[in-house]
Amino acid sequence: MIILGIETSCDETAAAVVTDKQVILSHVILSQIKEHAAFGGVVPEIAARAHLVHIESILQQTLAQAHITLDDLDGIAATGGPGLIGGLIVGVMMAKGLAMAKRIPFLPINHLEGHALTVRLTEDVPFPFLLLLVSGGHCQFLIAEDVGKYTQLGGTLDDALGECLDKTARLLGHGYPGGPIIERLAKTGNPRAFALPKPLKGTEGCAFSFSGLKTAARKVILENDITDPVFQADFCASLQHTVGEILVDRTLNALAMAHARHPSLAHLVVAGGVAANQYFNAQLSGCAAQRGVTLHAPPLALCTDNGAMIAWAGVERLRKGLIGSLDFAPRPRWPLDELKQER
Repeated sequence: MIILGIETSCDETAAAVVTDKQVILSHVILSQIKEHAAFGGVVPEIAARAHLVHIESILQQTLAQAHITLDDLDGIAATGGPGLIGGLIVGVMMAKGLAMAKRIPFLPINHLEGHALTVRLTEDVPFPFLLLLVSGGHCQFLIAEDVGKYTQLGGTLDDALGECLDKTARLLGHGYPGGPIIERLAKTGNPRAFALPKPLKGTEGCAFSFSGLKTAARKVILENDITDPVFQADFCASLQHTVGEILVDRTLNALAMAHARHPSLAHLVVAGGVAANQYFNAQLSGCAAQRGVTLHAPPLALCTDNGAMIAWAGVERLRKGLIGSLDFAPRPRWPLDELKQER
């Protein structure tokens, strides 16, 4: 089985070809970071226009890299949501047109399910597993029980972690995305230089809240000299340390909740753009070991948005006969726990 995956939900125009044997035949990503950097975040209109301009050439590169043609495909998967509606329309319409022309299945993919299933492309992780999904727009715990079957245990009450890191980096005078910048600066800093709040730490459940931390970070930054490299390093290290403690606290609670439902659950998966942060992964690995489970994270190249995760989700869904309709409409909001196993 060979599936083409198309990802256009935000600021990457991406495509990949993946087989049901867990082989990535091609993997092409065109980042729009330069186009959005001046604005400190993604501008939806600019993103949609860039997808429209580049998607045809990206698909040509992807097929050429895989040494196949459209005639070799068994299905075409595309991100159907959640995401920015302009970009979603570009990817979905392209996928529908190609699938209809070649008379092969069209597979609309929930972007979050793409992230959730990525570890099953690179490792043999069985269901059920606990998923920590952390990115610029999402921060939540879910139990992944099967393809198309997810139970949310807790999510963010306000800001996502990735958004908090991006906006803090901007206050420090840096560009977008902010997460990798903060991680790099933190390596030489003192993690206990600044005392920052840890919202919801020590409370029941596994919900997140990052708005208070973001506000406190802004206050500290405005009171200091952001041109001082020592301050930058110490503050970033302190912020990262604080977030790490929050993640560990929330994850221990989530694991207890997951084990109450599935006592034999043995795997914790962290996915999404923030999963690329090695400091956070080290902290999560420790608390996973404490609860007797194994931590899994996708390779760095597959943590951020990419076509391979969409293609693989297409493989997983096609295996179960979960084929989409050409009447499918892109969904800017599409919670993972509302995803159905509908044919």
